[in-house]
Amino acid sequence: MDLATIIGTLLCFGMVLFAMASGDGGLGIFIHGPSLVLVAGGTIAVTLMAFPMEEVKSIIKVMLVTAFNKTSTPPQEIERIVDYANLARREGLLALESKLKEVDDQFFAKGIQLVIDGFGAETVRDIMDLEAEWQRQRHSVGKTIFDQMGAFAPAFGMIGTLVGLVQMLQNLSDPSSIGAGMATALLTTLYGAMASNMIFLPLAGKLDVRAKREALLRDLMIEGIVAIQSGEKPALIKEKLKGFLAPSAREAVAV
Repeated sequence: MDLATIIGTLLCFGMVLFAMASGDGGLGIFIHGPSLVLVAGGTIAVTLMAFPMEEVKSIIKVMLVTAFNKTSTPPQEIERIVDYANLARREGLLALESKLKEVDDQFFAKGIQLVIDGFGAETVRDIMDLEAEWQRQRHSVGKTIFDQMGAFAPAFGMIGTLVGLVQMLQNLSDPSSIGAGMATALLTTLYGAMASNMIFLPLAGKLDVRAKREALLRDLMIEGIVAIQSGEKPALIKEKLKGFLAPSAREAVAV
């Protein structure tokens, strides 16, 4: 679980809800069904217009992965690769098959399976590079969708405000209704700003960070697995893979 995402979300919504509840009228004055429908429905509708259905359907899965999945760290991957290299050097590449059942990462498991099956180093690299590129494209599309939803939500908030103002101006003969009408009109802008800045844009940012981190891990795995297939010494593999780490993080790799 990504605690930063969970804590940030709870703090963000908590502070906003606290501000709403502390004023006159409480939370009730901030609830308006038609405004919610316009912002939420409009954002979903134009997202469906802008992207293929299968990409939009994957958004919920992407949100769950962003919020709850915890990826391994580069030092952890280096230690695992060196451990596999030691095993392969002692008992041969076929001995790695006993380790596959312990691997949760499908990308890493696929690379090790290619090595066990006897594919050459360049073939292993080519296949894994293609797999890594496909994953980069998948994350790129997810980030683009969240970015666009972050732009669409405030736009529909403004549309709702304009609709509310037009309706309010039709009733200027009744001054007592102007204040309530203006408040209702502004709620759609509020909903759009909240959806954009508290949900979509933060998720797009988190997905971008995770995509870059995952790309680094994939490149590290590729280099490590190819090195195992080539029969390089475990100590050499470790030193080579440390190049993926910042100098301050290299001490985290076990000696």
